[in-house]
Amino acid sequence: MKRIGEILFSVQSAAVAFALLAASPVYAENGHSAGQDSVVCLTLEQCRELALRNNAAVLNAGLDVVAARAQKQEAVAGYFPKVSVTAMAFYAFDPFLELGLTDILGDTPFVRGLSSTLEGYASQYGFSTVYSTLKKGVMANVSAIQPVFAGGRIITGNKMARLGMEAASLKQEIQLRTTAEEVESGYWQIVSLEEKIECLKKTEELLDTLYRDVLSASGAGLALETDLLQVRLKINELKAGRIRLENGLKMAKMNYFNSIGVEYNPYTTFGQSSAPSLDNIRLTDDIAGFESPEYYYRDVEDVAASQEETRLLDLSVESKRLEKRMALGEALPQIAVGASYGYNNVIDKGAMNGLVFGMVQIPLSDWGGTARKLQRLDAQMQKAENDREYLGRQLVLQVHKLWLDLNAAWEQLQVSLENRDMSRSLMEQMRVQYDAGMVSVSEFLQTETAYAQAESELLDSQIAYRTALRAWLDKSDAGK
Repeated sequence: MKRIGEILFSVQSAAVAFALLAASPVYAENGHSAGQDSVVCLTLEQCRELALRNNAAVLNAGLDVVAARAQKQEAVAGYFPKVSVTAMAFYAFDPFLELGLTDILGDTPFVRGLSSTLEGYASQYGFSTVYSTLKKGVMANVSAIQPVFAGGRIITGNKMARLGMEAASLKQEIQLRTTAEEVESGYWQIVSLEEKIECLKKTEELLDTLYRDVLSASGAGLALETDLLQVRLKINELKAGRIRLENGLKMAKMNYFNSIGVEYNPYTTFGQSSAPSLDNIRLTDDIAGFESPEYYYRDVEDVAASQEETRLLDLSVESKRLEKRMALGEALPQIAVGASYGYNNVIDKGAMNGLVFGMVQIPLSDWGGTARKLQRLDAQMQKAENDREYLGRQLVLQVHKLWLDLNAAWEQLQVSLENRDMSRSLMEQMRVQYDAGMVSVSEFLQTETAYAQAESELLDSQIAYRTALRAWLDKSDAGK
């Protein structure tokens, strides 16, 4: 699992190409360009692939890995010489340096007399008794400095960069897992709403049949007007509930498709758009079809140890240890050697020249501050170790909770299945008794309401088990 994030990130464009061909809004069942009347079918796996391509959090996690890799390569550059080119030219209004006889031989009567004599000859023969320089000049050179010892900071910096790259990859793994959970949870929420709407439609059909039967019985004087009103009220109640569910389904679909990057037209009766209408984008996976928890069991301790979060805790402690080494390196001597070669035309005629040099820098006044900094980093390192120990136990507890939640969801699902079957059987018996005139319309409607409620609770239990199973599989498969 260590490199799965990088693999997914590097190949996701190719992996999603087929998914987009088969599932994007520009693909229709008949193979032509999609439109409002085209039907687009999406499986859960296709939705996951679309999320990998379009989800901002997943893309940003991949970019963090790229940035960490670049930072690692940047740290490697510290092992190599630093090469630089320097060029400078200047022109001064007055020379920076002027020297006469008095400046060289001293200000004495003899020198002043000699200077006066020379000035007379200078005016006659055209030379100056004062030497001036640094009025203009040009310099250019290439230098290379190779660090020999930098207090261990170069090596430590490279280790920290490697830790950063590993941490970024682990965080990408966690983000991929989180996104997969969110995609699956949203998928089953939509499927559940669609199933509930279908259940309501079937119940409405039953009540429509009942309404016609009661209407015929009322016309024959065998049923009361109140019975007819009760059925009608129940039909209207179901219609109102279905309208609310359909509106909630539209909002859930729009939010879900926005998150995975699927284009759609929210309106079916108007709007000029090449994207398919919202109602024509269908999620095809069946909500049923799963095994009991025992089929998916793995040792809890092994699951906890294989988590990316466990490794991140180790990296946190290691990074604090390296940070302490980096701080210590700032107080150690630094040694470097170098060479320089270039052109110089500042004081005399221009000429090429070169030199080699060595440098030793020993910080003397930083030991007090460094000692306090090391104490601070020692405390932070101890905190990181304490957090690793505590959060490691919490991670084991979290995995235990996932397993308990999965088993509880399975048990609740079995109860919901039993309740649904009993409610269906009771409703069928009450129908027979109603047809025989043994129970009233009100009693039959109560039974029908209980059956509809049992169907709804079964769907909720299936969704809860699916969600708990996804959370457990994401954890238990992390180390594989």
